[in-house]
Parts: sequence; C-alpha cells; structure tokens
Amino acid sequence: MRVTVKGKNVHVSDSLKAYVEKKLQKLSKYFSNIKEAQVTQTIQRNWHVIEVQVEGDGVFLRGEDRSPDMYACVDAIVEKLEKQVKRFKGKLMLHPREGVGHAMAAELAPVELDDETDEDEPLPGLVRTKRFSIKPMTPDEAAMQMELLNHDFFVFLNGETDQMNVLYRRKDGNYGLIEPEH
Repeated sequence: MRVTVKGKNVHVSDSLKAYVEKKLQKLSKYFSNIKEAQVTQTIQRNWHVIEVQVEGDGVFLRGEDRSPDMYACVDAIVEKLEKQVKRFKGKLMLHPREGVGHAMAAELAPVELDDETDEDEPLPGLVRTKRFSIKPMTPDEAAMQMELLNHDFFVFLNGETDQMNVLYRRKDGNYGLIEPEH
C-alpha cells in the first residue's frame, strides 16, 4: 500500500507518518489490494484535522476527524473507516447484485462481522425514488435552481459539455461540481 501523508500549512513529522502507516495497515485485512491511501493533516483553531482517503479493490473510503491530539485523531479515523468497510461488506453480502456486486464482494477479503454492530446500526435502505425531467443548463443556472429548491445537491445535464453533472454545496458554503470522466 502506498501511503502519502501531507500537511497543509503544517510540517508532518516522521513519527506521525510512521504512526499513520502502521494504523492504516489494519485496513489491509478487509481488502485483497489497497492501491493508495492519502492522508492530509491541517491545524485549524488549535484542532488537528486529519483527512484520509483510501482506494482498495475499486472501493473508495474517506474519513475525517478533528481532535486536540493528532494521534487520537488518526485512531478515530481508522476506527471510522473500519466501520465503513464492515458496513459496506455486510451490505454486499446481505444484498448482492448481479455482476458488479458479486465481483466486488468476491474481491474483498473475508471479514468477521460483529453481531453487535449489526444490531446497533441497521443498514440504511432505499426509501424513495424520484424521477424528474432534465433540460440542458449551465452550472450557474443549476446553482440558481438548486437554491430555489433549497437542496444541497442538484443533478443536471450540462449544456456546455452535454454530460450529466452534479452540483453540490460544500461545507464552506461554496459550490462544487462533479463532472464524469470517461
């Protein structure tokens, strides 16, 4: 597994890099191949913020945590990521889909699912399906439409690129645009 640890406006110590690599090794038991892990450390108002993105077996995991202690932050993130992958793996085993689901479930390494986590947190299910007509529009028009609907995201056909895009509201209040890459 290739682990990249970088800091935004902060120096990342060698001891933190070693600690992160050691902790992320715990995730390798859930995957047959972890391609890459990216870790970003920042300090905001005396809080250590650590963000981790892991790509393994075609699955992307992301976790973020903030704490006064950066090592506690890393521990919390690894715990969150383990919980995510267990939940994901359990979902695939309980509700496998033909094709992709079976292939992905087969690629993931065997995982012991804890009975207690299944009882405490039921798996989320699909509760609603929406259909809507799509007309081509610019990202600016999509932003105005999203504001009118008071949503956090908006799916639209980009008139400039003729592709489906997703416009979303970021935590900082600005917008993000997701464009597919073929």
